[in-house]
Amino acid sequence: MELIFSKLLTQTDIERRLSVPTRILYLFPYTATDHRCFDLQVKDTGDVVWSFRCIRRDGVYAKPVFSKGWLEFVYAKGLKACDKIVVYKAKGVVEGDVPYRIEVKRKILRLM
Repeated sequence: MELIFSKLLTQTDIERRLSVPTRILYLFPYTATDHRCFDLQVKDTGDVVWSFRCIRRDGVYAKPVFSKGWLEFVYAKGLKACDKIVVYKAKGVVEGDVPYRIEVKRKILRLM
C-alpha cells in the first residue's frame, strides 16, 4: 500500500471537518467538471466503506477538507483529539473495489 497521508487529529478535526494536506490533492479523483469537490470512498480495517466529501476551499487558504461523511466516521469510531488516522492507496485493486484505506491509531496513555 502507498501512504497518502497521516494526521494527528485536532479538536477541530473531530468536531467540524478534517483538514488534509494540499500536497496530496493530485492523488485524488477530481473531475474536469468540478475541480473543487469530489466524494472519496475509503474502506476501514473492518471492510466498512465510508464516503467523505472532499472540498477545496476558495481564497488564499485553499486547503482541502473532508466535510460530509467525516463526522459520521468520527462518531462511529469514537475518535478523540490526538488519535491518528492514516490513509493509504491500495495497489492492485480489483475494478469496482475501493482503492483507498483508512486506519485509526489511538493515542496511548502511559500511566506512570
